Amino acid sequence: MNKLKGFIKSAPAITLMILTAILSEVLPGATHFRSLYVFPGEVLMWGGGALLIRYIVRSLHLGWLNMLFLSLALSIAVEFLIKQTSIAPMFVQIKSVIYARAEGVNYVYLIWALIYESAFLIFLPIYLTELIFPNRKKELWIERIGIIPVSLLFLLGSFMTWFSWTQIARPTIYQLPAYTPSFALALIAVTLISCLITIAIGPLRNKFVLISLPLSPFPSWLLTITAGLWTITLYGIVRLAIGISPTFPTLIAIFMGLLLSIEAIYFLPKWIVSPWWQPKHMFSLISGVLLGSLFAGFNGYYGAVSIDLYFKVFVDILGVILMIILGFRVKTQLQLLHQL
Repeated sequence: MNKLKGFIKSAPAITLMILTAILSEVLPGATHFRSLYVFPGEVLMWGGGALLIRYIVRSLHLGWLNMLFLSLALSIAVEFLIKQTSIAPMFVQIKSVIYARAEGVNYVYLIWALIYESAFLIFLPIYLTELIFPNRKKELWIERIGIIPVSLLFLLGSFMTWFSWTQIARPTIYQLPAYTPSFALALIAVTLISCLITIAIGPLRNKFVLISLPLSPFPSWLLTITAGLWTITLYGIVRLAIGISPTFPTLIAIFMGLLLSIEAIYFLPKWIVSPWWQPKHMFSLISGVLLGSLFAGFNGYYGAVSIDLYFKVFVDILGVILMIILGFRVKTQLQLLHQL
């Protein structure tokens, strides 16, 4: 009985940790069936990071901007120090042409990664988990004593991800030479991470708890469509980063990334604080993002049919079914609320 109570108590935390890797890596097809060996490390690293970020923001009563700063700090750590994908020579060059790389940085890919990892690995799984467990939305999900084991799991996952990507995937799968970040880039990364964390939770942290002006949300169907198009556009940027069109102007790619960032930063905080914002709106927004990522993810599977494609189709269908079930539950809860 005590074990069951313990599992129920930790269910949101476990769900959040697993969702981070599923939403960002498995469902879009970034993690193939034949590379599932990286999944445990992704769960521990991204899941542990998301859980710690949520705990810090909720326990200190901080806002979305503080969460964004911490998300960016985690993303920079991954892109520069752990997976190093934004600074190592690109692992995929569709047309064998180097695109948007300068001073040792894949800068279009970096812009995409900062947006994608903040959205898909922090905000999206947190909001979806809170939608799954609405009655526990205001809880911290881990005790203060749990910070230490979660932090250790995060460090373990970071090492596992670093090893599986830099020591296995790059040299064996992509046939690329070993890469070691320069001291200058590592120092820049550590400095940026330290600054972002200090801004987010330091003495001036409350200065960044912004009060957004409410904005009436779009109708649910329009939220789903716009969120899907936003996600597909974001996937277009990463396709550019890996060289699908080497002649495409990098300034336009950068502008596209900045525009997507501005749209999310402008609308989402205003919608969430609106008195008209309901769980059905959050569900529609998340559904649009997920459907967009599922659809765009098939772009990397053109060609011969493989077990990786079958696996993606299977997990995508399963994900859609689970989202439909959640949608009916959200609708039922809303109907019950109106009857009270």
